[in-house]
Amino acid sequence: MSRQASNKNLKKASKNKNDEFYTQLVDIERELKYYKAHFRYKAVYYYHYNFGS
Repeated sequence: MSRQASNKNLKKASKNKNDEFYTQLVDIERELKYYKAHFRYKAVYYYHYNFGS
């Protein structure tokens, strides 16, 4: 891919706001093993947005 084509795609993506990205659970689990000591004795809360209500 040429640099010009790449730049065009980036500009197009910045205009189009429907390019949301969601991290998959398996990717999070895979990464968290490196932070085990940081989370020891901590409470972790997650935000769950319910689209239906």
